[in-house]
Amino acid sequence: MDIVERLVPDGLWEIFEDVAPEPPVRVQGGGRRRCDDRAVLAAIVFVATSGCAWRQLPPVFGASWQTVHRRFTDWSRARVWAKLHRVVLDRLGANGELDWSRC
Repeated sequence: MDIVERLVPDGLWEIFEDVAPEPPVRVQGGGRRRCDDRAVLAAIVFVATSGCAWRQLPPVFGASWQTVHRRFTDWSRARVWAKLHRVVLDRLGANGELDWSRC
């Protein structure tokens, strides 16, 4: 299992795909291919959980720190994190896996 799949397991990725905005459509021609969203999400999780600075992001994710930070900012503006949090809570609650007495 590689680092992307370890940081963003299939279950999380499926939920994320439901709440993330569609990637922008680019006109045919020049430019670089868009970095994989799952790899970028894994890089964001890595930064959030390790305390690593954006600029120190290891190249193993296949995206530059600028790309990862830009995507983080775009997804933050689109309220992806709040939507993801809500969906995860709803699923855990539906499965009886939340202890609301601790909130």
